[in-house]
Amino acid sequence: MKRSLFAKIFFSYLAIIMLSFFVLNIFIRDEIKQFMTAKIEKEMLACAELADLNSADKMSAQLRQIAAISGARVTLVDARGVVFADSEKDIVQMENHLNRPEIQEARLRGTGKSMRFSQTLGVEMMYVAVPFKTQDRITGYVRLARPLHDVQNVINKVYQSVLISMLFVAAVSLIIALIFSYRLSKPIKAMEQFTERLRKGDPVGTIILDTADETATLAGNINYLVEELKDKINLANEEKSKLMTAFTSMNEGVLIVDGQGVVEFVSPVLNNMLAIGYDDVNGKTLMEAFRSADLQKAFMEFSKTRLNLSREITMGDIEPVILNVSISAVRPHPDEEKTMIVFHDVTRLKKLEKIRMDFAANVTNEIRTPLTAIIGYLETIKDGAIGNIEETKKFIDISLKQAQRLNRLVEDLMTISNIEMKEANLNFEDVSLNTIVDNVITLMEAKAKSKHISIQNNMRENIAPVRADKDRLTQIFVNVLDNAVKFTPDSGSMVIDADETGDYTVVTVADTGIGVPKDEIQRLGERFYRVDRSRSRDFGGTGLGLSIVKHLMMAHGGRMEIESTLNRGTKVSLFFPLKKA
Repeated sequence: MKRSLFAKIFFSYLAIIMLSFFVLNIFIRDEIKQFMTAKIEKEMLACAELADLNSADKMSAQLRQIAAISGARVTLVDARGVVFADSEKDIVQMENHLNRPEIQEARLRGTGKSMRFSQTLGVEMMYVAVPFKTQDRITGYVRLARPLHDVQNVINKVYQSVLISMLFVAAVSLIIALIFSYRLSKPIKAMEQFTERLRKGDPVGTIILDTADETATLAGNINYLVEELKDKINLANEEKSKLMTAFTSMNEGVLIVDGQGVVEFVSPVLNNMLAIGYDDVNGKTLMEAFRSADLQKAFMEFSKTRLNLSREITMGDIEPVILNVSISAVRPHPDEEKTMIVFHDVTRLKKLEKIRMDFAANVTNEIRTPLTAIIGYLETIKDGAIGNIEETKKFIDISLKQAQRLNRLVEDLMTISNIEMKEANLNFEDVSLNTIVDNVITLMEAKAKSKHISIQNNMRENIAPVRADKDRLTQIFVNVLDNAVKFTPDSGSMVIDADETGDYTVVTVADTGIGVPKDEIQRLGERFYRVDRSRSRDFGGTGLGLSIVKHLMMAHGGRMEIESTLNRGTKVSLFFPLKKA
């Protein structure tokens, strides 16, 4: 548990005071005991010596008076040790005292003292004895005795008075220690609160202390450091803002790896670029973060040489992202080495490049096929088939069909180009979907009957009209229904339905045709795209039908969605925006 500085200082003083008084108490208690014991002994000896000035007969008469003055039991013993007077006990019952320690010591040294248990009184006693003489001959002894508990009571009273004085001094000392601890910790507490607000980022001014010691100097140093820190933080924030603005405005994503190979910075662009499939990558290694063997291999190759390196890698499984990765060294400090990895998303460029190449190849192939047929038949006619009228007609019919096919191809390309360039003139008006669909079904019936395909129109009669170009709307449904009939095997079926969902009128055309693999659906709106080129070419067409539908729907403010299952059928949904009130 965290203790405050005030508590530490105060309890340190308290411990010192208590320890000092504890040690003082030990020494004073013993000193008081020794001093009071010696004093009592001295007083008893003085009384005994005063008694020695009188004759034995007088002293016996004044025995009780001497006992009252000395506060002790007085016993008179003759030279043989026989007790002949006592202030408290009957002398008949008392034994010879000659061998008592205090008597023997008095006989030998002039005074004697002893502490022991009294068999007569049954308590611990203190004894002093002095001899009294007649013409330099010891004629007897005066012995004074006091119970030890009386002695102890006197000692305790003196010690109690001393202890009360000590406690009073201790209380005063604690009050002084409390005040001193508060005055010492107050500026430290003020600086602690100031720096805590600074750490939290709260607005702080200047710390001012009403002191003239080292804490005032420390406060001045803190104020100076705070101002310096503010300037450095402002400068760092400006630099960071510039850096983040640069990173944000870049099309490239930036990632910085520290010396241990751990990611410590990811730019917002890279977060958006790799948002799908990856969690927060900060604090992880490259392999932990991206699980890309190609990226890890490139990083390890760079780590060996520390030379700038560039690689093209693919990341992600569901929606792969193609990235051009550049790895270079960064030295923020002389003794620190980091790595910067720049990611440039080239997925769209690669897709556009592939679409461009496919488009060029498809246009070339689509144009070459009818041109080859036309040139071949014309050369055959030129080489002599002109004499055979039937063969000539046949060749001319075939050449005409190929020329018409080539013309449709050019027209379809011009249609898509005009829509994309917004050069197509669309005459918007309220158009009945029921009427358009009925007319298109009439056009498709002959082709459907030839394949025994049933067309079921489930559209409601009261379906709301849409704002559209009538001719372009017809072109949309002709392409969709023609595809449905074209790719539906014999004896199949088609179902047309319509409903209003949200802000759209949705017309669906579902067939039981050959279907499309799931991974090919997203490419169905591309120009010349065919799922199976060998089979699709047998059905005729330019390969631009769904692309025209897609662009015309966009021109009408709607969209096209396709759902399909291989060998089970396809459903095309056309979303027309509802006419606003």
